[in-house]
Amino acid sequence: MVQIGYTMMTEQAGPRDLVDHVVRAEETGFDFSVASDHYFPWLRTQGHSPYVWSVLGAAAQATSRIPLMTYVTCPTFRYHPAVVAQKAATMQLLSQGRFRLGLGSGENLNEHVVGGGWPSVDVRHEMLEEALDIIRALFEGRHVNRRGTHFDVESAKLWDLPDQPPPIGVAVSGERSCALAGRYADLVIAVEPKPELLTAFDQHGGEGKPRVGQLPVCYDTDRDAAVRRAHDQFRWFGGGWKVNSELPHPDSFADATQFVTPDDVAESIPCGDDPDTFVEAVRPFTEAGFTEVALVQIGGDSQHEFLDWSAKTLLPELRGAFA
Repeated sequence: MVQIGYTMMTEQAGPRDLVDHVVRAEETGFDFSVASDHYFPWLRTQGHSPYVWSVLGAAAQATSRIPLMTYVTCPTFRYHPAVVAQKAATMQLLSQGRFRLGLGSGENLNEHVVGGGWPSVDVRHEMLEEALDIIRALFEGRHVNRRGTHFDVESAKLWDLPDQPPPIGVAVSGERSCALAGRYADLVIAVEPKPELLTAFDQHGGEGKPRVGQLPVCYDTDRDAAVRRAHDQFRWFGGGWKVNSELPHPDSFADATQFVTPDDVAESIPCGDDPDTFVEAVRPFTEAGFTEVALVQIGGDSQHEFLDWSAKTLLPELRGAFA
């Protein structure tokens, strides 16, 4: 049976609200949770972007059952990989083994703030591979000295290391990232239900490992209001990651999506309160072979209503459909 997760969307709620939401998600019965790691929202109308690692630490203390995960962290620009390894190990200890470290090659939107430009995708993948080597070595308890192409590590060691390091997930969107994920990851992450991504992951060593997808949804008893909210805050989503990874600012996303209509958004994001519509939106992920799907309820102020509806209606419908 596919597991259904809840997304702490840091771009649309403040830190205290995010912790409150994941506590409610645990009470509601979601199987796991994920959290985005951003410096900017995608669009100004989303209105937030707190530091997710502080939020996750608070969430680890406020919850007791629900797994936590970054979806995803870029370990190559804002953060040095040695620092990411330390943060992830600490989170695994705080959560008592409930943390998974989701990693990706990043987006210009979030990483440009430290300067240094935004390299080509090939260079970004080289940097991610080097970062994965460093993080793995530190998770193994090794004393790491390294002079790499992109990163230096000077006498690093993790002094608070869990017995079981956090599983590492790698986000994929094409052949190169699938190859990296197959070699280095304990699970694969994708936001598009493309079976060819999972096939490529399997071909490079990923067979039998978990595969985690993500789906934006917009619950509201007024479907027209849901469509308007989805268009206002999430019309960027349809741009695809080759575009989304390159744009540097929320205003860039606003310009790039100025001709996207509410009807366009409603075609790709389930809106309203018909559970069958949400079930059918999840189905492509299950048919592609995903073992977990994290839902993103659009709208920071609508989380409690969504969670109440999920407990009574949506989760039972999803579990009945994909048992």
